Amino acid sequence: MNISNLSQEARAFRPATHAPASNGRVGVLIVNLGTPEGTDYWSIRRYLNEFLSDRRVIETPRPIWLPILQFILLTRPHAKGRDYEAIWNKDRNEGPLKTITRSQSEKLGLALRNLEREVVVDWAMRYGAPSIGDRLKALKAEGCDRILVIPLYPQYCAASTATVGDKVFEALASMRWQPALRMAAPYYDDPVYIDALASSIRAGLANLDFEPEIVLASYHGIPQAYFDRGDPYYCHCAKTTRLLGEALKLDGERLKMTFQSRFGRAEWLKPYTADTVRELASRGVKRVVVVTPGFAADCLETLEEIGVENAGYFREAGGERFAAIPCLNDSVEGVAVIEAVARRELKGWAG
Repeated sequence: MNISNLSQEARAFRPATHAPASNGRVGVLIVNLGTPEGTDYWSIRRYLNEFLSDRRVIETPRPIWLPILQFILLTRPHAKGRDYEAIWNKDRNEGPLKTITRSQSEKLGLALRNLEREVVVDWAMRYGAPSIGDRLKALKAEGCDRILVIPLYPQYCAASTATVGDKVFEALASMRWQPALRMAAPYYDDPVYIDALASSIRAGLANLDFEPEIVLASYHGIPQAYFDRGDPYYCHCAKTTRLLGEALKLDGERLKMTFQSRFGRAEWLKPYTADTVRELASRGVKRVVVVTPGFAADCLETLEEIGVENAGYFREAGGERFAAIPCLNDSVEGVAVIEAVARRELKGWAG
């Protein structure tokens, strides 16, 4: 008997006064970091306030951090607004991360059509809109009594993956009829992910008019203290880099792991991407390519920070040729990775 027949039978036994309810579907919610709703001062400020108020992102004690945050919110939105303006999707009036994540969701929905149970795919942002809580409630309203959440972070980090879980559980706390829930495991060493990265990088290199001397695999950084307290992020990044090097046949001298997006004065995971591109140029390296395996979609950190800011550092220090390989995004390979994660985690539910 199919799901629609089961739902019809269930409705037949409900009393006339029963509240409207639908069930029997499986939901998949993909989640990425987020983006401001605009490039103006107040939009950037609201986004930064939500992001930097997260206790997973900033673990500094609140009495110390909150005065610092208020200063940041006064000064930083202007500069960040200019950065976002440079990469903004003006046709849709939104950040590229939102455009790409929406497309990933739509393509994933098509890819999962042949599962045994009907699957509804949606997307959300951890910070900004659409929110995790709103989209979980929407999936529940569509009859999804089982929901798989896929944080689009290949490598686990408390400041990214865990904070998605926090927001999901916060949303469940307000629901009378909670759906069954699964959180997808990180996929930093999944063969489908590694193969997709390697294929994408090979294609990107083939399209260049130069051969790089060095390829940098740049990941978003975290404070060293977070790693010291037990966060596995560095180890996950290191394994991704090792497996990627093996797939591309690049040794540790040609493929180097670095960390970007340092914020504040504390020591973060090293080596820093910005310092590395300067150091490479200063010792005579003229051609560098940067890949960003930790990002499922291009965003401010890849398009502006790597493609503009770090490219500038490299050339200022004497480098000549610099290229940033796009993320997997909503490419065939990129969607195949998310599909593989979804199918793995949906076993016993929908296939």
